[in-house]
Amino acid sequence: QVQLVESGGGSVQPGGSLKLSCAASGFISVYYTTRWYRQAPGKQREELVAFISDERITYYSDSVKGRFTISRDDAKNTVYLQMNSLKPGDTAVYYCNSGPSFQYWGQGTQVTVSS
Repeated sequence: QVQLVESGGGSVQPGGSLKLSCAASGFISVYYTTRWYRQAPGKQREELVAFISDERITYYSDSVKGRFTISRDDAKNTVYLQMNSLKPGDTAVYYCNSGPSFQYWGQGTQVTVSS
């Protein structure tokens, strides 16, 4: 069964850090472009970062550049999102996406940044 499972979300104070995981099963996610998105209540889904696997290039949105870092562990078939200097505006449900036709989505993990 093909699936992506996100984990690592939670509540943190402004300035804090979290590391999200996106574990893939049923396919080799590191062969494909993996993207992280987020969606805050009442807002459209926002693309944050894309890791272009075959070119080993990473693109970050301006909203997270310099604060968020994507990485991967090939042995664990897992992609990570390290989030530093978190702000209240980062509060959202975070999703990962991957697959040969970008067809696989995780269930999402909630990140709440609040004092």
